[in-house]
Amino acid sequence: MKINFFKRRVYLLLIPVLLGSCSSVRQTNKWFAGGSWYNGMKQRPHLTTDRAEFEKQYQKNKAWWDKAFTFLKETNTDSIAPGKYILDGNDVYVNVTVSPMREFEKTKWESHRKMIDLQYTCKGHEKMGIVPVSKAKVSVPYDAKKDVANYEAEGRYYLAGNDTFYLFFPGDAHRPNIKTDDDQKVKKIVIKIRYTD
Repeated sequence: MKINFFKRRVYLLLIPVLLGSCSSVRQTNKWFAGGSWYNGMKQRPHLTTDRAEFEKQYQKNKAWWDKAFTFLKETNTDSIAPGKYILDGNDVYVNVTVSPMREFEKTKWESHRKMIDLQYTCKGHEKMGIVPVSKAKVSVPYDAKKDVANYEAEGRYYLAGNDTFYLFFPGDAHRPNIKTDDDQKVKKIVIKIRYTD
């Protein structure tokens, strides 16, 4: 009887926590689906986006995110030249590249702690690997100067094209720049947005 009574009390204590968590997820999904944050941009985040982390970072630094999304919305991706573009000092900047993708064996899993990656393949295709950092084994320890750590992992792979962008937060290991069957140069925009704890 005592055990059953104890279990019931634990369950009763957990109910508000679980309901609060469900409510929070519903609110995040509503915010995400509402789409006021993308301000008319045609590209959408990939289905793997950590919506809760995205909402948190967006709310903390709306001005940075708005600059990143305005850049994607207003930039002519056909004519923009490769190079680095500063949007807000060291807090938001863009790297545009045009290069061939690599064989799978020549790519690496990576993650970043200081900067969020918004990766958009605007011309051509690449394979993109994604796995939580918590499920990856560190192969090269974090280098604060380069803001990167490398991993060994088994992840899922997706085909990246010009209708979707990928968001990688510190908890997301990613393996970009993997060659697809069509051997072509890929034009890619990577927007770096400072991560806030």
